[in-house]
Amino acid sequence: MQRDDDADFWQSVTGTIELGEIPLDAAFRELAEETGITMSKASNSIVDCRQVNQYRIRSVWLSRYPEGTEFNNEYVFSVKVPSGSPIIMTEHTAYEWLGKQEAMQRVWSKTNRDAIAQFVPD
Repeated sequence: MQRDDDADFWQSVTGTIELGEIPLDAAFRELAEETGITMSKASNSIVDCRQVNQYRIRSVWLSRYPEGTEFNNEYVFSVKVPSGSPIIMTEHTAYEWLGKQEAMQRVWSKTNRDAIAQFVPD
């Protein structure tokens, strides 16, 4: 998905964990908010990859975080989306369905690229 605040920044679904929320619940909520795709929590459709990455926050985004925050934790999840699922974008300008290698080349962040490499089947 192409961010609406940076045309060169492509990424998978991302988001912030809200107060009192666990990372897996945030993954379900963010998927629905950013794509319009809702998954049943009972079906275990979103898989916790049990990987947490830490990355330096881009300088243009530092104002979104408490003063002095330089790093962010990124919890990695995967989901199989039914083919042909309609996408309703709310925070992005465009989206594309890509093969694994194309997706790895398109995404901006190394951690996103690494997650695709490790958790998306060939």
